[in-house]
Amino acid sequence: MNHWNNYQGSTLSRREMLRRSSAGFGSLALAALLGNESQAARKQPEQAPHFTPKAKRVIFLFMHGGPSHMDTFDYKPQLQKDSGKPLPFDKPEVFSAQTGNLLGSPWKFKQHGESGAWVSELFPHVAGCVDDLCIINSMYGSNSRHGGALLELHTGSDTFVRPSMGSWITYGLGSENRDLPGFITVCPTLTHGGVNAYSSSFLPADFQGTPIGNASIPADRALIPFIKNESGIPLSVQRKELNYLQQMNREHQAESGPDAALEGRINSFELAYRMQTAAPELQDISDESEVTQKMYGLDQDVTKNFGRQCLMARRFAERGVRFVQITHSYKWDQHGGLKTALPRNCKEVDQPIAALLKDLKTRAAGRHTGALGRGVRSNACQPGSRRSRSQSPGIHDVDGRRRHQRGVAVWCHG
Repeated sequence: MNHWNNYQGSTLSRREMLRRSSAGFGSLALAALLGNESQAARKQPEQAPHFTPKAKRVIFLFMHGGPSHMDTFDYKPQLQKDSGKPLPFDKPEVFSAQTGNLLGSPWKFKQHGESGAWVSELFPHVAGCVDDLCIINSMYGSNSRHGGALLELHTGSDTFVRPSMGSWITYGLGSENRDLPGFITVCPTLTHGGVNAYSSSFLPADFQGTPIGNASIPADRALIPFIKNESGIPLSVQRKELNYLQQMNREHQAESGPDAALEGRINSFELAYRMQTAAPELQDISDESEVTQKMYGLDQDVTKNFGRQCLMARRFAERGVRFVQITHSYKWDQHGGLKTALPRNCKEVDQPIAALLKDLKTRAAGRHTGALGRGVRSNACQPGSRRSRSQSPGIHDVDGRRRHQRGVAVWCHG
């Protein structure tokens, strides 16, 4: 009885119950079962991929909102011809508000590069990189609302909490640098899902994204939380404190059995200690040449914020961070002010994105880094505005687009 009295008032893990009860025979059965599964897995023949994988890390450029694909990368000549006319077929039931006649793009498109890819005049710098891009205009989602669409983009589900793609990639490939997180998100959004967009969900906690700042903080002031040792405690003393803490955690873990949450906490303490020396130096861009900083637009007010994010993404990728996400804040939602807001948004990101693509192409790490650019969802080719919602708004009455999840443009690089 004394044996079981030790466990009164505490919870037993399933493995601990199997180990403690019935003289441990349950634990033996479990070990045999897991052993058989492991042997079966080893016997499975390896399937060779169609192409030899080259990408070792990912930079995800997230435009928060709904960049209008027919105004940027998806040229629709028929829409230009029919602008101002009613939709010639029944409207799909995906719109969340009143819409009017068709609205052609107010901007000109041209073909660029040897590929002849069509790009709007809103992206003159990115247009110079089209031969290095794979532009996909056939993407779609299942949710037109911002919150659900953002979760679906990052996790694959618009209704359930699932691990984010950065967590899955880091979980599968690990990190190349033991002194830095495998997944970093720079200035992430606080809305429409918030931390769930970079959560590890049911995966171990140490595969969650490490945020640097948030969408309300300028990129030049975005730092990893508590990265500076402001206590004045020497690193040698911190190491002793951490060793003692880890010893207590391990002793508890030995008694209670496997615990993913505790294991993640232990790993996070160790990583935080190592990051105190590696991360501050990495975020200091004073070692970048003036030419490089100008290329990213750090000398211009309109481009310096996102330009710094793009430059930091390149630096993190070079140091072995497996997945880096940078976010252009919640501005891509032109239900109104299309002709003024969309050009402003594009100008803020066009030069920095092109600089990142060109920089990656010339650097060794860039040959194994894939870049992905997209927003949550796209916009409908019919106008609809918060300011003007008449039953049949004319093309000259409205300066905005409605949301639509059935047409999304995305480009890939690398």
